[in-house]
Amino acid sequence: MDLTSLYYFSELAKDLHMTRTASRLFISQQTLSNHIQRLEDYYGTRLLHRKPALSLTTAGEFVLGFANTVNKEQVNLKDILFDIAQQERGVLRFGASALRLNLCLPAILPRFSARYPNVELRITDTVTARLEPLVLDGSLDFAVTLNGEEHPRLVTQLLMDDQVYLCVADSLLRSCYGDETGNLKERAAGGADVKDFARLPFCIFNNRMGRQINQCFETANIVPRAYITSTYTQVGTTVCFQRLAACFISQTSLVSQRDEIPEDLNIFPLHYKGQPLTQRLSLIRMKDRYLSHYSKFFLELLSQYFNGVEQVHMGRRAP
Repeated sequence: MDLTSLYYFSELAKDLHMTRTASRLFISQQTLSNHIQRLEDYYGTRLLHRKPALSLTTAGEFVLGFANTVNKEQVNLKDILFDIAQQERGVLRFGASALRLNLCLPAILPRFSARYPNVELRITDTVTARLEPLVLDGSLDFAVTLNGEEHPRLVTQLLMDDQVYLCVADSLLRSCYGDETGNLKERAAGGADVKDFARLPFCIFNNRMGRQINQCFETANIVPRAYITSTYTQVGTTVCFQRLAACFISQTSLVSQRDEIPEDLNIFPLHYKGQPLTQRLSLIRMKDRYLSHYSKFFLELLSQYFNGVEQVHMGRRAP
């Protein structure tokens, strides 16, 4: 039994497909098979069912848990030794949605790379539901997730409460509400309720934020007029900025597009049951994961960035 065999076994357990795993690891299928056989010979038991499809045996489940622990401690040891040697080089694996990566990385990478030019960044862009398992299995060092429940094996650090805004062009608002527009804008400036905007056409989202907003409509007993439905919030933002429909946009998105926001766009903080509707952005990492100096600095920059975004005042009434 050696560390390489344990590593290959833990990687095979992710795919449960010899050819796919071997290709991903840039080794031959025979080499992978030999390492698995070596482990089975060492432990004196079958770790995998070969038929009808590849799957872990009960013994394999226990060996996988051990392999994941060994692999994790191996990474920790390398980081500790790098710090001791003061080489300040290594690999940092970070994940978030494509939208949040596009927002935060341009702001923090220049300072990070200036201090740690020899650290390689490996970025994964995917949705929150896929990020937590990647942190848990060691594929990522940490990730930014949305509205997740705290996991007992993870450290969860709040980055910001991302306010959701109802955004609508003044011309569209006036075409739907006429003389009522002034009073409506005044009320909504302190917190918008969707029940007051039922006449508007909306951009509807089939994503996590969209589900939160649907709760607002359902509570108000309103079926929204859907102008466009999409999984991607940027589609809604574009339509909104073109004055075609109202849209729900987060604080982080608005801050990143400040220079592109039309002057006649009303930006009202959205409320739900009398409270601001927000999305909880959190940083997650393994509790027993060693943090190198460069990891700590990256997390510090990340925290500073989101704290700064949270402080920007974006609400406004169009003149």
